[in-house]
Amino acid sequence: MERSDENVVFIGGKPFMNYVTAVVMQFTTKGAREVNIRARGKFIARAVDVAEICIKRFLKERNVVVKKISIDSEEFDNREGKRVNVSLIDIVVGLNR
Repeated sequence: MERSDENVVFIGGKPFMNYVTAVVMQFTTKGAREVNIRARGKFIARAVDVAEICIKRFLKERNVVVKKISIDSEEFDNREGKRVNVSLIDIVVGLNR
């Protein structure tokens, strides 16, 4: 999943529409051909929802589709200092041309 942070939207705890807007803006104002939507742990479901709303509602006329989905996990120390695994998802949406 290692790539540059260009055209990447990291999903977290901000309001849902902030992420939808960020993805749509990548295509409409920055001319991106692909955008990576990334999330970890409890935000994975939100990343899937963001991708689907963008594709089916906001970018329908631009013919944007899911190009690739990658899943992984990483180990890190939580706040209590305990080693834990967290799941990751990387959804690549792009122009269908």
